[in-house]
Amino acid sequence: MEEKKTSSLLIISRIISDFFNPLVSLFIYYVYSSIKIYTLKEAALHFLPILLITIAPIIGWIYWNVKTGKYTNMDVSNRIQRKSLYIFIAVCIMLYQVYHYLVHGFLDFVMLFILILLFALQYSNLYIKSSMHTAFNVFVAALFFHYDWIAGLLWLMIACLVGITRVILKRHTIKEVFMGAGIASLVSFIYLYCSIQFQH
Repeated sequence: MEEKKTSSLLIISRIISDFFNPLVSLFIYYVYSSIKIYTLKEAALHFLPILLITIAPIIGWIYWNVKTGKYTNMDVSNRIQRKSLYIFIAVCIMLYQVYHYLVHGFLDFVMLFILILLFALQYSNLYIKSSMHTAFNVFVAALFFHYDWIAGLLWLMIACLVGITRVILKRHTIKEVFMGAGIASLVSFIYLYCSIQFQH
């Protein structure tokens, strides 16, 4: 009976952890914000470049590296393997920023902070393998909070749940989850502060 409970807990944790991975969480946010701000046509034009320049290539990169044996799993939970992932994600975001600047004449503010978060996690990774799942979900909570505080709090609860699943699945220690959450909280605070300042 105890084994069945443990097995069920692992299955549920895996589903939550897999679904609310950084790419899916950011995808949900971008769909939400695009619909909230733009018309359907504008939303498609806004979101398509993000999908094609960042999200799709990153998924392809992870999948290819898992298939060729360079990455152990789709989570890229190995600290050494994670270095090349950070570099690839950063390159994709910078390419998107170049595109955004050429088309719109300014940098994408959200993507800029995603890049800052990524560099902070990369630096942290030299000393401790901070949880990317937890960090990005905390930051996504801040992104939602910018539009709707209830949605922000709801996503913060999701981030806490994701952090717990990372420990249950033994992908991270409690310290690594708290480190990811701490880094993301600091970046999120700066993002929200800057957002409020630019609105005034």
